[in-house]
Amino acid sequence: MKKIKYYYNSNTLRYEKLETPLRVKLLRVFGFLAAAFVTAAIISFVAFRFIGSPNEKLLRIRYEQLSDKYTELYDRLSTMNDQMLELEKRDNNIYRTIFEANPIPDSVRASELEKQMETTSVEGMENNVLFSSIIGTINTLSSRMLAEKRSYDELDNLLKDKEKILAHTPAIQPVSNKDLHRIASGFGHRIDPIYKTVKMHQGLDFSAPAGTPIYATADGIVTTAGNTHNGYGNHVIINHGYGYETLYGHMLRVKARVGQLVKRGEVIGYVGSTGKSTGPHCHYEVHKNGQRLDPVYFFYNDLTPEQFDRLLKQVAASNQSLD
Repeated sequence: MKKIKYYYNSNTLRYEKLETPLRVKLLRVFGFLAAAFVTAAIISFVAFRFIGSPNEKLLRIRYEQLSDKYTELYDRLSTMNDQMLELEKRDNNIYRTIFEANPIPDSVRASELEKQMETTSVEGMENNVLFSSIIGTINTLSSRMLAEKRSYDELDNLLKDKEKILAHTPAIQPVSNKDLHRIASGFGHRIDPIYKTVKMHQGLDFSAPAGTPIYATADGIVTTAGNTHNGYGNHVIINHGYGYETLYGHMLRVKARVGQLVKRGEVIGYVGSTGKSTGPHCHYEVHKNGQRLDPVYFFYNDLTPEQFDRLLKQVAASNQSLD
């Protein structure tokens, strides 16, 4: 039953029925709805701002997971990149220099510019795209590491063969020269004893009495033994392999034979003065891939550092050669 309200009218001195105008009713309804709307808005703001919806909670968890994975991948990428740079540096600048092997071409490895472009390209990406990009970069690093592993396998084979390479590399003087007094002329421009003009002297002249033994300076195969009328008189040429070749000129007598396998320190002939020569001596040359080199830098097996310094001063003198 609807509740009826009355009020005391002081003018009529009677209780009269209370009737609310329609305008007031509408204002009350509007005020209630406005208050409800504002309250709901405040509650929603607080809930979404500080509490979050279930979907937001899920997204936040997902974001935290991605952030953790990103941090882990970034650390892994940085570690791998540092290791890769160190391996590539040691490979090209140390190991391949020691074994005289050609460096890995840049096309096989990612160049520094490409690596910088990779880093720049991922900046500003969304986390999910960045995650995929880092995975791609790690795959690239893995490929580079695989190429480096193949390089080290090659170097491992070179290491196994290094003892053989050293045995076939000229490393001693061709005549006995303990007191270092037998170097008569060095490598470089010298006065020709016949024409008295300055000419390039392609080797070292070791003065010694006729008949002094001449030794092979490394293991190899004799390719020339005798007089071929080229100015060297009786001479021997030994092919040591690995691009090395040595020549021993003006011999009194040749002991080695063409095709003979000789060892370092083995007698291959005797000092003489045959061919274009002005006195008994051994003209000695070292060739690498067809290029004549200064033989003085190939005496590391039988000289101390002090002796090597003395020898360098002797061969630097601008004197007259013996051939």
